Amino acid sequence: MRVLVAGATGALGKELVPRLVDAGHEVFAMIRSESSKARAAELGAVPVIADALDRAQVEAAVRQAAPEVIVNQLTAIGHVDTRNFDRSFAATNRLRIEGTDNLLAAARATGVRRFVAQSNGAFTYARTGGPVKSEQDPLDRAPVGQMAPMIAAIEHLEKAALGAAWIDGIVLRYGAFYGPGTSMAPGSEQLEMIRKRRFPVVGDGGGVWSFVHIADAAEATVAAVENGGRGVYNIVDDDPAPVAEWLPELAAMLGAKKPMRVPRFIGRLAAGQAGVVLMTELRGASNAKAKRELGWHPAHPTWRQGFQVVP
Repeated sequence: MRVLVAGATGALGKELVPRLVDAGHEVFAMIRSESSKARAAELGAVPVIADALDRAQVEAAVRQAAPEVIVNQLTAIGHVDTRNFDRSFAATNRLRIEGTDNLLAAARATGVRRFVAQSNGAFTYARTGGPVKSEQDPLDRAPVGQMAPMIAAIEHLEKAALGAAWIDGIVLRYGAFYGPGTSMAPGSEQLEMIRKRRFPVVGDGGGVWSFVHIADAAEATVAAVENGGRGVYNIVDDDPAPVAEWLPELAAMLGAKKPMRVPRFIGRLAAGQAGVVLMTELRGASNAKAKRELGWHPAHPTWRQGFQVVP
């Protein structure tokens, strides 16, 4: 198939594009500038240039590529400052709203038949009920203020993709990424903070995280491109775990001392309200549907195994 990947040179795109090429697909990489053309070509894709926020440029790029499938991996996430969570996600929120709308408009104008979009299943589920959520469970209807714009952008993306009756909309709710090119890659700031005991467990550390290795996320995306049906899929590993469990284990793997514990009010001062939510109130996600319907099984079924290759 002809596949256009928007966000092809990001952390997930770099893993995804070569896999699509190896699977026999003709891949086009929608990139923003001439400077990225060489990198896209190295990954095996044909570069097409467009600013995702410019509807006319996006339609021209889609017409040039003439894809059967569009994969939307548009993000602009750098270092996440939990004290300013809304600012950290502002550019990505815009891409998830305007960029998604532009891609869908271009897809409709050119007859694209499948649309696969990156969503988030790590930080977005309602913080009520049981610790592990399925795709049927609601997203957070009462997020803390700093997280509200991010969740609103996710909801916009999902409704736009799933509500377009003229295309097969597929939404992939990825867990927290780790591995090459992510915020939990060797030498990354986040791992160094853990190594230096600057990443404490806040409160009871009861926030449940669902992780996914970046390579497994890419494999699931290939499965969605080839076999996915309209709907939402959690792309996470088999082992959702509370912060109080995974953080000390990761610290031990890094050769660091056990993380300090601080009460919630200290955590709020240091990491903001969003940081406290991430540490104490998150809900994890189940991958049962993705396994059943996409035929996908993570090569790193648990972060306990996957983290071993990170340090």
